[in-house]
Amino acid sequence: MSERLKGNILVTGTNRGIGLELVKQLAEKTGEESHIYACCREPEGVRAEALRDLATQYPGKITIIKLDTSDEDSISGAVRAVSKQIGAAGLNLLINNAAINKPALPGSLAATGKKDMMEVYETNVAGPFLLVKMFLPLLQRAAERDTPEKDKGDKMSCRRSAIINISTLISSIEKCPETFHMAQMYPYRTSKAALNMLTRCQAEEFKTHNILVTSIHPGWVRTEMGGEEAPLTTQDSVVGMLSVMSSLSNKDSGMLLDWQGNMIPW
Repeated sequence: MSERLKGNILVTGTNRGIGLELVKQLAEKTGEESHIYACCREPEGVRAEALRDLATQYPGKITIIKLDTSDEDSISGAVRAVSKQIGAAGLNLLINNAAINKPALPGSLAATGKKDMMEVYETNVAGPFLLVKMFLPLLQRAAERDTPEKDKGDKMSCRRSAIINISTLISSIEKCPETFHMAQMYPYRTSKAALNMLTRCQAEEFKTHNILVTSIHPGWVRTEMGGEEAPLTTQDSVVGMLSVMSSLSNKDSGMLLDWQGNMIPW
C-alpha cells in the first residue's frame, strides 16, 4: 500500500533500524514525484554508511539532512535546509522516528537517574515538538494545496499533510501491568506516553488546517534497541506501518495504532 504515499516526506533517525528501512521502502515504492529527506545526527559518520549507500542507489530521490533532535540549533538548520529545497510544494509527511533509550535494559528504577530521564525526554518529546512547530508552515502549505479527487469528503491523509509519531505499546498506561515485567524502561515509557499526549494535542490544534496527526507502534522489532529476541524484522514492521499510513484518514487523527492498524488504549 505504500505506493499510495507521495510528495515530500521527511523521516528522522534514519541511519539504522526502523528509520533506515523506512527510507529504503519509501524510495522503492513511491513514484518519481516523491522526495525523501532522511535525517540523522552524523551524515558523514561511520554509522550512516548504509544510509549514504541507499542515497547513492536512488540518485535524486533521497536527500540526507544533518539533524540532532536534542539540539534546537540543529533542528533550525535542518528546517532551513529542507525549506530551501522544497520551495512552494510543502511537506506532505513528517515521520518522527528518532528516539533514544537510557539506561541500558531493563532500565530499572535503581539504575535510572535524573540525567537519563531528562536526556530521553529531550530527544523523544521535545525534539518532535520543536520539529513540528518549525515545520508547521510547510505542512500547512501542503495541506492547502488542491485536495485530490479521491480524498474529497475525507480531508486528512498522509498523501496530503500528516505527522506520524513513532510510539510504542509500552507507552500505554492501561497496558502497563501487562508489559512492565518485560522491561521497566522508566525514561522510555514515560517519554513515549508524553509523545502520545503531544500527538493528541497537535491533532486537536491542527485539524482546522486538515493536518493529520497519529502515533504508531512499530511492534517489537529486531533492532539495536529492540534486541535479538524481538519477533519482527524491520522489513515486516515497515511494510505494515506504511500500509497503515496509506490508509489513515480523519477518524485516525489523534489515535495510537499498531503496525497492523489496531487501536492501542492510552
